[in-house]
Amino acid sequence: MSDHYYSKQPQSKEKSSSVECTLKHHPFTFTTGAGVFSKKGIDFGSRLLIETFQAPEVAGDFLDLGCGYGPIGISVAHFHQDRQVHLVDINERAIELAQQNAERNNVENTDIKQSDGFEHLQDHTFAAVLTNPPIRAGKKVIQHFFKTSAEHLVEGGELWVVVQKKQGAPSVISYLSTLFSEVDVIGRKKGYHIIRARKKLA
Repeated sequence: MSDHYYSKQPQSKEKSSSVECTLKHHPFTFTTGAGVFSKKGIDFGSRLLIETFQAPEVAGDFLDLGCGYGPIGISVAHFHQDRQVHLVDINERAIELAQQNAERNNVENTDIKQSDGFEHLQDHTFAAVLTNPPIRAGKKVIQHFFKTSAEHLVEGGELWVVVQKKQGAPSVISYLSTLFSEVDVIGRKKGYHIIRARKKLA
């Protein structure tokens, strides 16, 4: 099996490094490494999602789905300390790094675990799910991400997705429209779309 950042156990040799960044005017330091997504620093799409995200009004936990080494979930947890933020990824190495990074940035309102999508979150519901989905994993995987997210959102909950136009943003919007009552493009920059899909209130 080829070694991708969405592999459960990356085969590449472990080699960690630190990246420093400022997100919404707050400094963060993250440990990253081989075999995880965007190992050289926070990618533009994730940064845009962090900067654009607005907490929904409904009560409940947040989820960073496919968290990598944790920049989205950890920063969101820092800025929303009244919420519990769950971070999951299929990649065991990414989870180890995310756990280190939560501690390194003194963020305590997180629950970080290895999970293939919602595999280990069957009994959880969320007010918001944020994801920079693993586009290279293929359409089937991505659509499963979106479908199961819809199933695990509370009424009025929101799915926030970042995706490039050239990587299929229009088709993502079209598919999300089959799952959600309300789908909007909240932001656009450098070809990236921030898409918010809201689950209808009963």
